[in-house]
Amino acid sequence: MNPKDSTVTSLPGLRKWREAVPNDRMAHAVKDLLRMIQRAMQIRLAAHSVSIGHWVFLRILWEREGITQRELSELAGVSEPTTYSALLSMEKVGYITRHKLPSNMRNLSVCLTPEGRALKGVLVPLAEEVNAVAMGDLSAQEVAQFRQTLVRMIANLEADESQRGCGQGPV
Repeated sequence: MNPKDSTVTSLPGLRKWREAVPNDRMAHAVKDLLRMIQRAMQIRLAAHSVSIGHWVFLRILWEREGITQRELSELAGVSEPTTYSALLSMEKVGYITRHKLPSNMRNLSVCLTPEGRALKGVLVPLAEEVNAVAMGDLSAQEVAQFRQTLVRMIANLEADESQRGCGQGPV
């Protein structure tokens, strides 16, 4: 995606929003942070002709190659049709192959090609760079505290979801 694409909120737009609503809900601040991290990563990936949508699946496949499309959807937290579309595109550019499993001809196993596997050495340092930029002038203690706070917030929301009997798939 083009970094100047109008669907991506610009930095001045986010700054204006934060100034207009300084005590906004935590969810909005986290969403803005995520949007800026994704934008920074998207810009870096574009230089290597990799989409942010492919990045999500590549990260998983570098760790768990040979899983089914359904497993990949669940791990990525996206719908199966979204995964299917992304995998078709990734297959066309030569990052993956899909094979029917002998044990169940309805399931497809997703495997990286040598080209897809080689992207790890190129793209992971870009993600590390984005993390370093985001943490910028934060101390190690601030980073550790922020991480701990986020993990606790996630646990709180997971407990709430569990108590409500939710969790029937990706949101």
